[in-house]
Amino acid sequence: MAKKLFLLDGMALVYRAHFALVGRPIFTSKGVNSSALFVFTNTLLDILQNQQPTHIAVAFDTEAPTERHREYPDYKIQREAMPEDIEWALPHVRRLLEGFNIPVLIRDGYEADDIIGTLVRRAETEGFQSFMVTPDKDFGQLVSERIFIYKPGRTGDAAEILGLSEIRAKWGVERPDQVIDIIGLWGDASDNIPGVPGIGEKTASKLIAQYGSVENLLAHTSELKGKQRENLEQHRDQALLSKRLATINCSVPIDVDLSGLKLRPPNEAALKQLLVEFEFNSIGRRLFGDDFKAGRGFDANPSAVASDRGDAATPDAGEETRTAEAEGSSTPKETEPVRANLKTLADIQHDYRIVSTAAERAELRRKLSSQPCFALGVHADGDDPKQARLLALAFSCVAHGGWFVPMPPENDRAAAALKEFRPVLEDEHIEKVGHNLKFILSLLQWHGVTVRGNLFDAMLAHALVEPDMRHSLQFLAETYLGHTPAGASGPGAGQRELGLDIGPPFPDAEHTVEAADLAWQLRAKLEPLLKEKAQERVFYEIEAPLAPALAVMEFEGVRIDAGVLGEFAELLAKEMAGNEGAIYRLAGTDFNLNSPKQLGEVLFEKLKIADAPKKTRTGQYATDEQTLVALAGEHEIVRHLLEYRECSKLKSTYVDALPAAIFAKTGRVHTTFHQLATATGRLNSQNPNLQNIPIRTKLGREIRKAFVPRDDRFALLSADYSQIELRIIAALSHETTMIEALKSGLDIHVATAARVFGVPESEVTPEMRERCKMVNYGIAYGMSAFGLAQRLGIPRREAAEIIDHYFAQFPGIRKYMTETVEFARRHGYVETITGRRRYLRDIRSSNATIRGAAERNAINTPIQGSAADMIKLAMIHIHGELSERKLKTRMILQVHDELVFDLHTSERDEVTALVEDKMKNALSLEVPIVVEIGVGKNWLEAH
Repeated sequence: MAKKLFLLDGMALVYRAHFALVGRPIFTSKGVNSSALFVFTNTLLDILQNQQPTHIAVAFDTEAPTERHREYPDYKIQREAMPEDIEWALPHVRRLLEGFNIPVLIRDGYEADDIIGTLVRRAETEGFQSFMVTPDKDFGQLVSERIFIYKPGRTGDAAEILGLSEIRAKWGVERPDQVIDIIGLWGDASDNIPGVPGIGEKTASKLIAQYGSVENLLAHTSELKGKQRENLEQHRDQALLSKRLATINCSVPIDVDLSGLKLRPPNEAALKQLLVEFEFNSIGRRLFGDDFKAGRGFDANPSAVASDRGDAATPDAGEETRTAEAEGSSTPKETEPVRANLKTLADIQHDYRIVSTAAERAELRRKLSSQPCFALGVHADGDDPKQARLLALAFSCVAHGGWFVPMPPENDRAAAALKEFRPVLEDEHIEKVGHNLKFILSLLQWHGVTVRGNLFDAMLAHALVEPDMRHSLQFLAETYLGHTPAGASGPGAGQRELGLDIGPPFPDAEHTVEAADLAWQLRAKLEPLLKEKAQERVFYEIEAPLAPALAVMEFEGVRIDAGVLGEFAELLAKEMAGNEGAIYRLAGTDFNLNSPKQLGEVLFEKLKIADAPKKTRTGQYATDEQTLVALAGEHEIVRHLLEYRECSKLKSTYVDALPAAIFAKTGRVHTTFHQLATATGRLNSQNPNLQNIPIRTKLGREIRKAFVPRDDRFALLSADYSQIELRIIAALSHETTMIEALKSGLDIHVATAARVFGVPESEVTPEMRERCKMVNYGIAYGMSAFGLAQRLGIPRREAAEIIDHYFAQFPGIRKYMTETVEFARRHGYVETITGRRRYLRDIRSSNATIRGAAERNAINTPIQGSAADMIKLAMIHIHGELSERKLKTRMILQVHDELVFDLHTSERDEVTALVEDKMKNALSLEVPIVVEIGVGKNWLEAH
């Protein structure tokens, strides 16, 4: 068998693992951020199982200075302090490697790169095929016929293996060792290797291709011209120093026998203990199967974290979600102790009964109708409420007890059986308990039953008290009840334990009734935590009563005119063709518009539209929208590119996709709203996402013409909060000057500009207004002078002056920002007006970048979160009034600060007054709340 050596760059991989999930970290039930350990473990497993190495080891740096530090004291000096979560993870990574019996290699005075370089060169002479596992580009210098770079994949992508051909293509070199020469000229910002000023990657690559090495280039600088020659001659020593710093030392005096790196069987006991401790149960089952004893929680692969948390959602671009959340609980209180051996269904004395006859159903109905509350569960043949068939109901109102009510497979008999339970399900005096109740409510809504009464949803309750943990029923049961649900072991696992004989249509009977039982038990555990975490108001006044309103909105859906979209598609196709032709004409050549590489070469090498074009991490020219917008004034081709891209995105994302989302049975589109998918509490719309329908551009707004009323008796009504976040900023900061301006009804941006620039309002120019508008809204997101300068296209110094003048005129806002961050540091969280909390575990981080992000979230969350609470409260009250008054108008969409209604035209005056009143008075603030309402034959006209 061929000898296959894998050498892992330990520190680089741990850093990569941590930042892979920095936006959506994984926490244990004790609030420990296990992201770095989790990703590192998966990377290691992928190598072991998919690459099948014969030999393996992991090399780590030490804190001892190296020869590079002695020669150049500023080597890596710019790097910030190691994030606390990485520092914490390192000993456990070592434990993991010990569990796998994988050697750890270190040597004071040498970096991991040097150790790996030394061993792969040695292995090359001994017939090994070697793989350097690292994201570090410097290792390209070591690649040979038998030495490769193995770059672990990201976000589900496959790993990348780079050999000689790949390195030559990537760097434009003949020999891999010339990578050192390119870095010597270009420098390396990550290691603070200076390089030569004015020489970037492309130039360095061309010079080395021409001269072969830094030394030969420096010997022929007389052949160069202008600034390039001047820089090389002036920084000759720096170029040579940079090359030395970039050179991996392949002569480390380390006593390692390669035969000692042979892969060995793992220490199963140590490995299992670690996996249980960090609740990596799926990894444990992957390695040990049924021999693995689960920990308190269960992990998920990164792409499944959202569904594991209970309220699955894919975030909008730019929308921070709980699954994309960098903060965690600040020193969270540990939940009650759980026995080491989790109980299963078979271990518990329980009383689960099947209710299949008419007499048994009647007796159960009598019992349920006499209860003040009961837990509810459902069994369906799918997870889409509008298409799934209800197969069974489950009820519980006593711990370890419950009833399973199968719905006969024949539709008419199922409808009759469900009809029998309609009175108790729709009894508003009986509280309903469950887990992920909105799904249950939605499913029953599609089966003709509107569940009424107060709700206690264990998933929502837990998402408020422990927002950064998982919220699945299995996790909650294991964490708070010490119990592994039957469904955790696979469909039908509990059936054999209980011996229920109910036939093949219902293989998950035990899991279904047990879900209702567990939700019943969890209520007793979570109610005290809601009080302890001061989340009672948010839960009982906002999230719990919002669920039925959302279920009805999802059921109602919104009508989309596919014909309008078809006409728009033709227009977009013509616009794209016109812009494409203009681009080729201006470029003087045809090329692939969707290739960033080809586009970058055209823009920056052929047309030279920027003096110092931005580069991406991979070394390609940046051609993203932000870069192109900044260059729009430099060349006509950029404007056509932006217009082409806008048309292309509109066509693919909306015009072509929305008709496919129309549900054939209703002719409408039914989105799904997620209540707590975002860290600030904003609603999230998915499948399809109807909250990202364009509004900023004239062309994008045309999409809204396709959103139309359900029939001729209706119109669309749009009700939009005006400048709501700015009004909340004024209220939270008690900034009297801004409050007075808002009360007077002045154009707040003009009023702001007048004060900032020291001119009368009549002399405020549109440019002044636009700059202060940007500050007014950007301040809530911690906008810096750099950010303002980029957005406005002005020098940073000028942007800084605008911000300084702004705070001088509105000192209350600066005071609010300072005090909010200080509160977050003291308490570890911030709150909205209603008391919704967001925990900011990185607010005290020693890493300035990470701490700065937490501080920005601290400032923004009370503002954006209060706006989210306000519109949620308005929705609850409007939904209740529409139902109580038996109006025909229906609430159909929520888009952040806007509500959209199918308005029955006969109810226009009544509904307009109702909506305005409930939106204005949802929360009491010391600033006036303005609601802009419009009615039209489509959404664009109404908005």
